Amino acid sequence: QVQLVESGGGAVQAGGSLSLSCVVSASIPRVYWLYWIRQAPGKEREGVAFMHIDGTSMRYSDSVEGRFTISLDKTKRILYLQMNDLKPDDSGTYYCAADPRGGYGLLSAPGSLERWGQGTLVTVSS
Repeated sequence: QVQLVESGGGAVQAGGSLSLSCVVSASIPRVYWLYWIRQAPGKEREGVAFMHIDGTSMRYSDSVEGRFTISLDKTKRILYLQMNDLKPDDSGTYYCAADPRGGYGLLSAPGSLERWGQGTLVTVSS
């Protein structure tokens, strides 16, 4: 059963904006945390933002703080990532993920997150 499905990736010029979406299956328990993780070609996965599935406790990595916004439509069960003032370094495949744990430590080492979507590609040109 597919539990997390991302969409919304694409190509944009530096300084532009994109909004990513992730449909969160009802099978994801209500105590879980939701994450946006990205991976650039040849680089390790990097946590971008996370929040609790109850719609609270948004947190961001230093690299995107002030430019990206994570949010959740609890009725539709859709997780969003609004990305503004995009930079070429923001390029990569963006994944949504879910895990019973929440914390900044998992942003820097997201490999152990429990559940993952298939990813959506974001390309930012200079």
